[in-house]
Amino acid sequence: MSESTAQVRIVVGVDGSSASVNALKEGARLAAELHGVMEAVAVWEAPTKQASYMAVGIGSFEEGAAEILSDALFQAFGAEVPESVSARLVQGPAAATLASLAEGARMLVVGRRGHGGLMGLLLGSVSAAVVNQSPVPVLVVQ
Repeated sequence: MSESTAQVRIVVGVDGSSASVNALKEGARLAAELHGVMEAVAVWEAPTKQASYMAVGIGSFEEGAAEILSDALFQAFGAEVPESVSARLVQGPAAATLASLAEGARMLVVGRRGHGGLMGLLLGSVSAAVVNQSPVPVLVVQ
């Protein structure tokens, strides 16, 4: 496919927050306006001391991330997820993984979160890192 005929792709990072649900809605709106597709991505990473978490019965981090992704899609679209929307679960560090997956996309959309430090007053740590690492334009949604 040439660049002029390639389908527009919007990548949306999902973490289960209300801001990421809003990011899903905005990503789908943009994809529809551009006659493209949207890829909803939940990134998960096990803590370095995973065995201690497993021992106390917290369970699978991958399963938890899959549940968060499914729930966020339901919150954004109800039972009828648009055909142009796909979902993907990926293991890795959130910001770097999202930036890598956005390669070749038209845009990366993430939710804003108000956590952690001075930058956390404006953007969450993942949002701020994505803005700095993304190879494509980033839209940060409240």
